[in-house]
Amino acid sequence: MSQFDVPDRLRSFSSSLARLPIAHLGQRYYTSGTFLRECGNTVVCHLVETSESASAIHAVRARFQAMPGADKLAFTAVSSLHMTLFQGIIETQRALPYWPADVSLEAPVDDMTAIFMDRLARFTPGEAFAIEVTHATPNGLTLDGVTARDRQVLKDWRRRLADLLGYRHPDHDAYVFHMTFAYMVERFDDETMAAWVPFLKDVVEDIRQRSPIIRLRAPAFCAFDDMNHFEELISFEPR
Repeated sequence: MSQFDVPDRLRSFSSSLARLPIAHLGQRYYTSGTFLRECGNTVVCHLVETSESASAIHAVRARFQAMPGADKLAFTAVSSLHMTLFQGIIETQRALPYWPADVSLEAPVDDMTAIFMDRLARFTPGEAFAIEVTHATPNGLTLDGVTARDRQVLKDWRRRLADLLGYRHPDHDAYVFHMTFAYMVERFDDETMAAWVPFLKDVVEDIRQRSPIIRLRAPAFCAFDDMNHFEELISFEPR
């Protein structure tokens, strides 16, 4: 496969095409695949465990693990699978605008979680939304609202959470929803990349056939110590 046949969204996974260091390597996880402690909080939607969506996604994740180059990926726990609705704060990113301007950048993560829980007590849940898989990368699945209305509802949730919690990441308006399976330890050589490009297209078609709409639990504010478990603290049942 020529490097020109690799879609733009996959170029960062190719050793021939990528130009920047691998994000989070050495900070979030080791080259051995062991995850490091990296505390924070977030608002996510976990998979509905007993759904056809979960069955389809678990099967695809297992196929990822059987692919050539899977040893170049650090897989998170299957129980951690979720779609992030709104990014919280994280220990390793103590800087504006990733942190509320009205709270010290030195505030302990547990204190930040308590502050956010206090603010979220005033939060009114938004409308329900439907999610579908749009693409896949070696990291996992790219997701989005099924209809234009769903996509607008997602933006509304994010806007109101940002207003209440007091910060907006630089990618707030262009945020790409996703479900992470793994993080890259080492980029793929050309032969491995050539195997993954059609594979990723195939798994998207497989999920969309088995589960056109991805069943997710209600958005929940969670705390985490690393990328393997997100403890639900407050759940927001959509209207």
